[in-house]
Amino acid sequence: MQKFLAILLLLCPLAAQAAGSDKLKVFVAETRSGQAEFSQVLLDQTGKRLQTASGTMQFIRPGKFRWIYQKPYEQIIVGDGAKFWLYDVDLNQVTVKRLDAALGSSPAALLAGSNEIERNFTLKDLGAQDGLDWLEAIPKSRDTSFERIMMAFNAQSELVIMDLYDAFNHHTVLRFAKMQRNPALAPALFKFVPPKGADVLGE
Repeated sequence: MQKFLAILLLLCPLAAQAAGSDKLKVFVAETRSGQAEFSQVLLDQTGKRLQTASGTMQFIRPGKFRWIYQKPYEQIIVGDGAKFWLYDVDLNQVTVKRLDAALGSSPAALLAGSNEIERNFTLKDLGAQDGLDWLEAIPKSRDTSFERIMMAFNAQSELVIMDLYDAFNHHTVLRFAKMQRNPALAPALFKFVPPKGADVLGE
């Protein structure tokens, strides 16, 4: 019995120190749907803050998501499984694209895409910092606006932070709060009909 307990004590620290890539795979495998509040900060190459935003996001895997930017400008982004819709409320303008063309190797693909993460990204563990386990995801496709994405998970394998680096040396920090995994989400959330009178650009 004592030997069994000793083995358990040895295994517990190893389980607690799961790598960031392992936690990403757990998050993807065990999270069929999700919703959270988010804050977003855009920084230039010197670290100067260019823009801040906040809102809510919801998703159902695969391919369905809804991001609502409430501040400073209201925008609605919807993936309905086939098309990507972006509605700028102030401009009353809708942009629509094929979902696969719009996503590519993007953050939305990581959250709402299929379970085959390593098909589109090369993953590298970055270790633990401030109680979070970090990883780096490098898109394998060059047809993406992001050169690399860093992600941080807490002890419950919940996504807390995404750091996005684009080709223009801009750095976007997304922080998630009140993350709920596998909530029941109404299908109507992931359908979008352009408002009457809105300009529709794209397909």
